[in-house]
Amino acid sequence: MTLYQWFVFFLVVQVIHFLGTWKLYEKAGRKRWEAAIPIYNAVVLMRILKRPVYWVILLFVPVVNLIMFPVIWVDILRAFGKNKTSDLILGIITCGLYIYYINYTQDVTYIPNREDRVEKKGGDTISSLLFAIVVATLVHTYVIQPFTIPSASLEKTLLIGDYLFVSKLNYGARVPLTTVAAPMVHDTIPFINKRSYSNWPQLPYMRLPGFEKVSKNDIVVFNWPADTVHKFFEQGVPGVNKPLDKRSNYVKRCVGTPGDVLEIKNGFVYINGSELKLSDRARVQYYHDVETKQPINDAFVRSHGFTSFWRFYNFPADKWENNVIKEFLNDLNEKKAGFLYEASRDSTAVQVWGYLPADRAMQLGVTPIDNRLAINMTLAEAQQLKSDPQVAHVEKVIATPYIAPKVFPENNAEWTQDNMGPITMPEEGKTVELTTENLPLYKRLITIYEHNDLKVTGNEIRINGEVATSYTFKQNYYWMMGDNRHNSEDSRYWGFVPEDHIVGKPVFIWLSLDQNVSWGNPMKKIRWDRMFTTVGGEGKPVSYLIPFLVILFAWLVFDYFRKKKKNKAAE
Repeated sequence: MTLYQWFVFFLVVQVIHFLGTWKLYEKAGRKRWEAAIPIYNAVVLMRILKRPVYWVILLFVPVVNLIMFPVIWVDILRAFGKNKTSDLILGIITCGLYIYYINYTQDVTYIPNREDRVEKKGGDTISSLLFAIVVATLVHTYVIQPFTIPSASLEKTLLIGDYLFVSKLNYGARVPLTTVAAPMVHDTIPFINKRSYSNWPQLPYMRLPGFEKVSKNDIVVFNWPADTVHKFFEQGVPGVNKPLDKRSNYVKRCVGTPGDVLEIKNGFVYINGSELKLSDRARVQYYHDVETKQPINDAFVRSHGFTSFWRFYNFPADKWENNVIKEFLNDLNEKKAGFLYEASRDSTAVQVWGYLPADRAMQLGVTPIDNRLAINMTLAEAQQLKSDPQVAHVEKVIATPYIAPKVFPENNAEWTQDNMGPITMPEEGKTVELTTENLPLYKRLITIYEHNDLKVTGNEIRINGEVATSYTFKQNYYWMMGDNRHNSEDSRYWGFVPEDHIVGKPVFIWLSLDQNVSWGNPMKKIRWDRMFTTVGGEGKPVSYLIPFLVILFAWLVFDYFRKKKKNKAAE
């Protein structure tokens, strides 16, 4: 909706409010016209209901106001003697229209001191419950939001099963674009698996002031720009184009900020020609080609604690170059039924690594190499592995363009997830020269994120009908990558993250559960050393669990004696 449409909508709401309440205003000793003046009518209503004036602000806070309205409807009914549970339920399920019936057909009496009445209990319970939801929604939407790590893209920096508190304040809370939505859930209502929001009406993008900007090395939660999925991990269902703020939440590390020239060389990130220095807490992993002197068995894998590894296969060169085999393997990749990456080749053979189902391997007439694995590990772990007497060779795997995941942009067949760039990061207000060669880098940005019509005829580029040789960006863009370099779907595959997609900054791990341990062993299921640790910072993470428990215990003791003293004074 445009601002004009929102203004018209606001006026319509004011008219609806006036028509449904003006008699009630008069019965409360106020003037009829006071129910008609926007904003002022809300201030007067709070005085009638004996509620704090700051509630008026909550009525205009997106998403929070959806819950505030039922609170107000219940309070209006109670203020005019309608305390029965049936009245309160009717007020809510009719979206407040039951108040019209009270306003025009019932001879009600205003009760200014309803707190003294016995009948208040049911209404107070409903009002208190609704207002508790208001407070929780306010905190969840504008202050801090719980978030869980669902995938291994940031292993071993953040682990699957880490539960985070994500601050909305650091970068500035984004005002919800989707104004009609279930509180405290994202795109799907739990248990019933139904959409949690309405596509209409939509607010324009707005963000409250923050106290820092997204910086290189920050771990950031953002809405996945390329998200058209129906639901996480559900295959074979039609795609859904979601509103921006209802796209799936991703968490990655920011490695490129507006104005940077970014390159990836052999898996390392370079900014403006210099290698990016990561935080000492960042544990970046790569797949390594590990060759042993004897066939690799389970005991070898377990002794080093490896959890992510793949087999190597040896293809005769003529078979690997066969177009039928190429199509077969590409089809395997696209169906996610297996994948193979080329590691090295000579005149007679090509060594590849990945996952090839046994029946497919038999079809192709290839067998795995029994003394080689592609193992995911940090550079420090790889260095340590070299000292194992069973190990003959350890080398970081570098992806080649041949049969590998397509990277951003799709037209560049030479770039891979380990070697790409240089790429200039778009910056708000800065202009870039446009050519048919670099247009694929910025096409999605111009059309999807900044809402322009773009057409290309031969070498001519037209934006909104005008011939364009340059483009000025309307917002900032970032480059996000997972620390698990060969096991992360990130900017290397779908490009820039717009500033309006930024959700917040993870600040705290409040719980961490090991997915490989059952609840039958809770002491091992919970990673105690990760609980109440900070996400950012330098050095080894420190757990604040004990100080937290001490403070919590002290507060409970204080609260107990405070209430006891209060009750004694009331006797």
